[in-house]
Formats: sequence, C-alpha cells, structure tokens
Amino acid sequence: MNASANNLPLKQKMTSSGFTLIELMVTIAVLAIIVSIAAPNISTQLANQRVKSTAAIFENALKEAKVESVIRRQNVTIIYNAAATPKTLTLRANNNDIARYNINNRSSVDQRITPAGVNSIIFRPDKTIANGATVIYTICDSGSNSETPRQVNLSRIGNVDTKNAGRC
Repeated sequence: MNASANNLPLKQKMTSSGFTLIELMVTIAVLAIIVSIAAPNISTQLANQRVKSTAAIFENALKEAKVESVIRRQNVTIIYNAAATPKTLTLRANNNDIARYNINNRSSVDQRITPAGVNSIIFRPDKTIANGATVIYTICDSGSNSETPRQVNLSRIGNVDTKNAGRC
C-alpha cells in the first residue's frame, strides 16, 4: 500500500495543502497583541539599564580617581562635562588627563556639590576630598519617566556608594 501524496486525486491534493488567509490573519493578529503588551515593558527595561550603566560609570570613575590619587601621590580632579557630545567624565592630574569616560546622551545627570561654592571634586593622596566636599549625582534617563533613578554619593572621606533614590 502506497500512501504517497502523488497517488491522491487532484481535488484532494489542492484542498489539503498550505494555510488559509484567515488562519494567517488570526496568527498575525495574536502576535500583534502580544508585541503591543510587551513593547512598553521592554522600553522601561532599556531605560533602567541605561541608568544602571551610567551609575556604574560614575561609581567606577570616582573609585579610580581615589586610587590614582594615592598611587600617584597627587591630587586627582574629576571633571563632568555635560555640554560635550557625548557627555564626558574626565580624571585629571597635573593638567594631564588620566582617563575619560563617555556618558550616554540619553542619561541626565544632576550634580550637587556641598558646601556651596565648591566647583570641582579633588581627591587628595590622603584619601579625602579637598574642601570637605560631598557630592550627589542623581542619574535619570531623559527618554522615559518610568525608570528608577539612581544616586551615586561621594562622602568627604572618599567613600562611594550607589542606591536607588532621587527624583527625575
């Protein structure tokens, strides 16, 4: 007994092959509904990832500046340039750039240095910050309002910590 499709009558061959237009349209509609539900969640996840990445860059740069000041036995200055494209975070010792970090342009960073009047962050070789300054960087994503902001805090004794806090 040969059950091959070649032995079937022509009418039965034509009716049993492929998908109908209605089946394809229903499948595409179901996929469109699933994608429309998942898309907002994906964009929120991407915004949160950008915020985490930028916070990690700031945290690593501050820690590197502290270590470099001790190793070099010199003051190391942190310079955040929000006007540059891309935004940059530069470590400088004796007017020479040690390292430069590029910040995602969609990240918005609010820098608050206390006491008032202190304009730069300078790590000294004794592991402290010049002028007894403390700094709070609040990092948000400019493309989304639903992400969780992060704060990178720098204490006057040079300790760096990151937490979910702040307001965008």
